[in-house]
Amino acid sequence: METLINAHIVTADASWERGYVRWDGDTIKQVGSMDTYEPIPSEVTLDVEGALVTPGMIDVHVHGGYGIDTMDADESRLRTWSENMLQEGVTSFFATTITQSKTSIEKALSAARNVIEGRDSTLIGIHLEGPFVNREMAGAQPVEYILDPDAEQFNSWQALAGKQIRLVTYAPERPGAREFERAMKQSGAIGSTGHTSATFEENQLGDVKHGTHLYNQMRGLHHREPGTVGYCLLEKGVMTEIIPDGIHSRPEMIDFAYRLKGADELVVITDAMRAKGLPDGRYELGGQPVIVEQGAARLEAGNLAGSVLTMDAAFRNIQSFTGCSIQEAVKMTATNAAREFGLKTKGEIKPGFDADLVIWDEAMTVTYTVFRGQIAYKREGRG
Repeated sequence: METLINAHIVTADASWERGYVRWDGDTIKQVGSMDTYEPIPSEVTLDVEGALVTPGMIDVHVHGGYGIDTMDADESRLRTWSENMLQEGVTSFFATTITQSKTSIEKALSAARNVIEGRDSTLIGIHLEGPFVNREMAGAQPVEYILDPDAEQFNSWQALAGKQIRLVTYAPERPGAREFERAMKQSGAIGSTGHTSATFEENQLGDVKHGTHLYNQMRGLHHREPGTVGYCLLEKGVMTEIIPDGIHSRPEMIDFAYRLKGADELVVITDAMRAKGLPDGRYELGGQPVIVEQGAARLEAGNLAGSVLTMDAAFRNIQSFTGCSIQEAVKMTATNAAREFGLKTKGEIKPGFDADLVIWDEAMTVTYTVFRGQIAYKREGRG
């Protein structure tokens, strides 16, 4: 048995100013107030002296980081990337593809599947972003490889991926979308409206329940046509991604989304690419040169090309931009994604859940990350 004691525990549904978390192996056994804590012989304790403890975070839209990209299709590099995510407090993520040749996508899906099926890393699913998008809203998606929604092609890729494709960004207005949506639903994947010029009604026709990086590369809000932005903000039950880096959207617009959607229907993502965690310079995304300067990643033409945002910074930013509580930030960075994708042992600090925990210091910097019951990351200088 191992136990964190004297912890300020905050989950989506409960909190303890002075509490404890006890786990055995990789599973949480008890959570409660220190007033009810009773030591167990031979248990190992870590006294965090009042530090904030939250559930391990989940990033469902991230292309890469630390010099690595999903499209590298390299199992060893994917594992290294997975380990590096722990320093951000991320204990689960979806490796996200980009529009590329069919062969490149297939190699990436196969590599990611192999790592996921090992069940020993933070990589737990795949987000297929493209190629089934609208070329008029390509952004950093290479136009030459964009396809209309193709149910047969999706089914083939989902089989290759061992049904590990959990989320699919597509354009609901394009030909073939209705059959494509049926194929996604039957396979267990969730369709997300993104890189799209779909009207409000076209999104309704698709019964879309997820929105990819709100505001960016989607039909905007207009008083006579709410567009995809209006659909994501106004339709109940639509989980909407937001990138709180202050670059993809101004802080005021992050707050605007929070005021309309509330914390229950926003999911914080990074949309990060391989330059995350590295200095400014020249990098690559989907075979395209990317210039990273002053925290922004752009193609040579000026289009934003993902981000270099980390999830710990996103956790701080969403609070700063919206004034939300820590409990609401936990919902948006962990619990909402876990509930949406049926990750039944993730996103909470409860008995029966995975012992995935983040311990923060007073400056809201990650001090420790516990992954499946093991201290998998410890900031340098900590005892």
